[in-house]
Amino acid sequence: MAELFFLLSGEHPTLPFSELKAILEAEGHKYRILETLTQVLRIDSSVDSVKSVNSRSAMTRVCCLELFSCNVVFAEILENLRSAFLEGFIEQGESFAVRVRRIRGATPHLVGVELERKLGELILNKVKKTRVDLAAPQKTFFGVLTDNRFLFGLKMAEISPKPFVERRPRKRPFFHPTAMPAKLARCMVNLAQPKGGDLVLDPFCGTASILVEAWLIGCRVVGFDVQPHMARGSLQNLLHYGVKPEGIAVADARHPPVAKVDCIVTDPPYGRSATTLGWSTRQIVEDFLSTIEDLLPKGRRICMASPKSVRIGKIGRELGLKHIESHFVYVHRSLTREIAVFKKS
Repeated sequence: MAELFFLLSGEHPTLPFSELKAILEAEGHKYRILETLTQVLRIDSSVDSVKSVNSRSAMTRVCCLELFSCNVVFAEILENLRSAFLEGFIEQGESFAVRVRRIRGATPHLVGVELERKLGELILNKVKKTRVDLAAPQKTFFGVLTDNRFLFGLKMAEISPKPFVERRPRKRPFFHPTAMPAKLARCMVNLAQPKGGDLVLDPFCGTASILVEAWLIGCRVVGFDVQPHMARGSLQNLLHYGVKPEGIAVADARHPPVAKVDCIVTDPPYGRSATTLGWSTRQIVEDFLSTIEDLLPKGRRICMASPKSVRIGKIGRELGLKHIESHFVYVHRSLTREIAVFKKS
C-alpha cells in the first residue's frame, strides 16, 4: 500500500471522483480515502492501481505517488522536502523536472515558478549527480496547490484528453446530433464497473459511443436499436474503430434478444433530434428497467442517462433497484442529464 494522489478533471464536480473510485472497485484494488480536495483525491492503495486508472479513466488527469502533503506555507513546503526520504523516487544520475499546478486560482500569493525552482534546487542538493531536464526528464515531480493544501509527489501517469477529442461524434463515419461525447460515454462505462472480458449491453446503442468505449477498456459488447438505420450506423462506427461486437441487432429494448449480460450502460432517446416512436422517455425508461430481472445478475450495475425531468433515480428505486448515485450534467438551457447508477438487488 502507498499514499497516492490523483489530479482530476474540473469539468464536473462529482463525476471524476465517482469514476476514479468505480475503476478501483472494478479492478479489485483495495483503497482508503485519505482526503478529498478540489479536483484532487488522496488515497491509500497499491501502486498497481495507477495502471488501472491510467488505462481506463476519462476524467483523471495525473496520477502521483505522494512524497508529502502540507499546508500552503512556503517555509513548511520546503521543510517537508528537506526531511523527505527520496529513495525510490529518484536515483543518482537521473534527470528530473518539477511542475506545480494551481487549481482554480488557489493561493495566488505563491509564485508557481519560484516554488518549482526552489523544490528543484532541494532535490539537486539531496540526491547526487541528478540534473534538471525540462524538455525530456526521466522523472517528473508534480505538485498541486488546492484548498490551502500542497501535495507533492512523483508523477506516475498522465492521461491525455486527446484520444477522446479524436473520437468526438463528428469524427465518426456515422453522425447523429444526439450522439454522446466519448469522454462521458467512457465515464458512464466505468461507473457500471465492468471488468475486462465482461459483456456490456447498450440496448439503445444509437451511434455506438458507449460500445466503443467499453471495447477499448477490454470488454465484450452487444447492442441493439429499434431503428434499422441507427443499428447500421452503430455497426459502421464500431467497425471504424476496430470493434468486434458480440452482436448488433434491430430490436425493441423492452424485448431484449439476449439472455444474460454483465452490466448495462445506456442513453435512451430523448430530445427533438431523437425518435422515440411515440413513446415518452419516461415510458421507455420504465419499460426497459422492468425487463432486466432475468437479464442482469444480482449485484451487477446499470448506468443510464436521461433528462433530469424524468427522475430516473426515483423510477429505478420504485422498480426495486438499489440507487447508488446520480450525477447531473448540464448540456444546454433546455437539457440537464441525470446520470444514474443502479445495482441489481
